[in-house]
Amino acid sequence: MKVWQCTVCKYIHKGDEPPEKCPVCGVDASKFIEIDEADIPDKTPKRKQMQTAAEPAQKEPETVMGKIEALLCRHHAHPISVHAPNGIVPLAVLLWVLAWLSGSELFGKAALINLVFVITVLPFAIYTGVLEWKRKYNGAMTLIFKLKILAASLTGVSCAISIVWYLIDPRVLHSITSLGFLFINLIMLAAVGVAGHIGGKLVFKD
Repeated sequence: MKVWQCTVCKYIHKGDEPPEKCPVCGVDASKFIEIDEADIPDKTPKRKQMQTAAEPAQKEPETVMGKIEALLCRHHAHPISVHAPNGIVPLAVLLWVLAWLSGSELFGKAALINLVFVITVLPFAIYTGVLEWKRKYNGAMTLIFKLKILAASLTGVSCAISIVWYLIDPRVLHSITSLGFLFINLIMLAAVGVAGHIGGKLVFKD
């Protein structure tokens, strides 16, 4: 049985022919190359042992910025940084809902503080995500990457709208526009969920 590897996300497929579409990143069969079964990387290999025919050795970047970017990708800065929005956004939305139901300003202020932290961390998470997309996935513009970019954009925009809206009108959750405010936050929660799901799919290849 032949072994095929996706040159974009490194997904491994066994069969007489490559799949019509990569089940992980969505590229077509032309992006698969046949490899030797012995070249399939171990689950916990050393860095130099991970290089296969689909992943040739890359020259170390010469510029200071290039070296910094390489270090950020090598040490998984993006998967680490996205834990902030992925974990805090659901809490913030829950606090908004509790503030809406209870009329407590304390819950509203707590939600605001959490979202300020998210909007502070989000630019770094997006920046490292773009780095990883370009370096690890060759900037592939398949549906899965377009969805991830859209989800990240919606998260940032809806988070900023929520913060500004609440700062302008701290009583928004107790006004006629409260449902609109909560709807914006539900969009943010859904976007974070989609981005996290896609990220997990790319990391775990399933």
